[in-house]
Amino acid sequence: MTSTRGNPGTDGTDGARGARGPGRRPGRTETREAILAAARELFAEKGYDGASLRAIARSAAVDPALVHHFFGSKEGVFIEAMRFPVDPAVLLPRIMAAPRERLGETMARTFLGVWQDPDRRAPILAMLRSAMTNERAAALMREFLTSALFARAGAATDVPRLRLQAAAGQMIGLVILRYVLRVEPLASASEDEMVELVAPVLQNYLG
Repeated sequence: MTSTRGNPGTDGTDGARGARGPGRRPGRTETREAILAAARELFAEKGYDGASLRAIARSAAVDPALVHHFFGSKEGVFIEAMRFPVDPAVLLPRIMAAPRERLGETMARTFLGVWQDPDRRAPILAMLRSAMTNERAAALMREFLTSALFARAGAATDVPRLRLQAAAGQMIGLVILRYVLRVEPLASASEDEMVELVAPVLQNYLG
């Protein structure tokens, strides 16, 4: 009897051919990036617990075994997919270079500028959603915030870490309302309106 299933390729992408159509099979790097892109979308939409390896594989049009091959586990996919879309080593000096009396405005504008970009916003949304429902994801995000952001910011300024964390909490709460819950009129306000609202509060923490 002839099988109706396509013959598996050497990279394990037997399910991908039908979804992608005839032609050259995706290479190793292309396939890996397709899995990561699918994972970022699903983690952003459903959080860590709601995104299964099978769903990630289906979205990337690959065999689930291939996801295991590249990343080992869902946690492995998450760690790779959640690489922060902005390098703190570049972002923080830009903020800290501002005059002390304009730190709040600069932080607000820089932070909101990152969130305005949909490609950057998706992995951050995934981090936030997952951290709210999964302790391992929360631990990963705490580690990122502590080592990559607050430690760097503390080394670059004399602002106490408690105040830095309070300022970051202010912005995280704002973007959850704006981009996750989409509360109006906050969700539709312009970037300039948002900066005008939150810059004085941030300045109180940082100044």
